[in-house]
Amino acid sequence: MRITRRAALAATLATPALAQDWPTRPVRCIVPYPPGGPTDLVGRVVAQRAQQELGQPLVIENKPGASGTIGSAEVARAAPDGQVFLVNASAHVIIPHINRSMPYDALNDFTPVTNMAMVPLVALVNPRLPVRTLRELADHAKGNPGRVSYASSSIGGAQHLAGEMFKQIAGVDMVHIPYRGAGPAIQDLIAGNVQVMFDSVPAGAGAVREGLLRPLAALDARRIAVYPELPTSAEAGFPDLVISTWYGIWAPPRTPAAITERMQRAVAVAVQDSDVRARLAPLGADPVADTPAQFDAFCRSESAKFGAIVRAANIRME
Repeated sequence: MRITRRAALAATLATPALAQDWPTRPVRCIVPYPPGGPTDLVGRVVAQRAQQELGQPLVIENKPGASGTIGSAEVARAAPDGQVFLVNASAHVIIPHINRSMPYDALNDFTPVTNMAMVPLVALVNPRLPVRTLRELADHAKGNPGRVSYASSSIGGAQHLAGEMFKQIAGVDMVHIPYRGAGPAIQDLIAGNVQVMFDSVPAGAGAVREGLLRPLAALDARRIAVYPELPTSAEAGFPDLVISTWYGIWAPPRTPAAITERMQRAVAVAVQDSDVRARLAPLGADPVADTPAQFDAFCRSESAKFGAIVRAANIRME
């Protein structure tokens, strides 16, 4: 017991010095998905600039598998010394509501650092569908129960939940068709094999410009820069239909506040950099960089919102 107490005392005394000097060597940032995806891209763009503020490299490591839980679990088990962080998307607080055998608690087994950026979703339809507004889509779906289908890139992603959210709020019956990625889903939407998709701004931007897809509304509280003429969901008559994909950073549990706050400040500087903003713009990403406390409250709010959608739709991991 004496040795344990001495070790605990030594660790306590060392923590302020560790936090004050941090970082003294390269820091690992685990992305729990393959390279090239949006989480990976946002993480790399921000890390490249943030490391200039920290004076040490931020090394992105891709550890995909099990819907992001393999890489995330490694961070949940890591030492709270500031040497490893998790870079994940809003799926971090969605998957626990779908997967009942999680290896960690997404809200309580991590230390929130900051929300790097948010990407609003847009309601898209095939132009052959006789609707031009969200209200007309709702009316059309009500008149054709079970005959209108909507696509998503995966089960349980923000696109899927946006569709279920619309169904619940509008009181309509639409069929969900999941795909393996946004690309195949967009192609089937263009071909008319599905009629609707709720997706991020860049996913269908090219098809919208060519007239192959029609945007109806931005599922956001404010109009978006890419489509300034597009009404918000509130302006379209659905004020509660607000949903985004977002990308955040978490540390292992019990990571000292001095470390998380320094990382947050570095990210805040990074996302205000004009070059970083220019590189995030094609992804439709709106920089945020809120404080750890604000991000914690946001994660809990989003988890509650997503959980309610999942329960109402009875979504389960396949």
